[in-house]
Amino acid sequence: MLQKICDHFEEIVGSIVLMIMAVVTFVNVVTRYVIIYPLAFTEEVTVSLFVWLVLMGASMGFRRNSHLAMNFFYNLLPISLKKACFYISTGLCIIFFILLAWLGGVQVMDEIELGVTSDALAISAAWYSSAVPVFSVVIIIRILQASRKILRERAF
Repeated sequence: MLQKICDHFEEIVGSIVLMIMAVVTFVNVVTRYVIIYPLAFTEEVTVSLFVWLVLMGASMGFRRNSHLAMNFFYNLLPISLKKACFYISTGLCIIFFILLAWLGGVQVMDEIELGVTSDALAISAAWYSSAVPVFSVVIIIRILQASRKILRERAF
């Protein structure tokens, strides 16, 4: 059971986040057109949760090794160059997400130290920004998992 949750973490959390976004947006539409008094916080919640959703989708893409790729020239390469390209691209992706996690962590810490709050709900903006470092780490884990699978299967 725990393995299934770990394997499908993004789908589980993503579906919950998407459901929350849909309900909040529906409530906003109803209040706007029925009561003629829109709720101010709904846009803030929806946009902030969208950041979480996008990063979960990126993580899922790395896990499935299903990101958009331009394979035409890659498929023409000999296996030794394919292997080199694989190591280089994997290394660059890991470096990118390490930097993104670090910079996202710096942003979260700055928001906490400065006491930055959201406009509508007046909660700490760090709750919204924490998606960047959290899912950068998750993406790094997913890159390593996918890379291990590719190396084990020798599917360059």
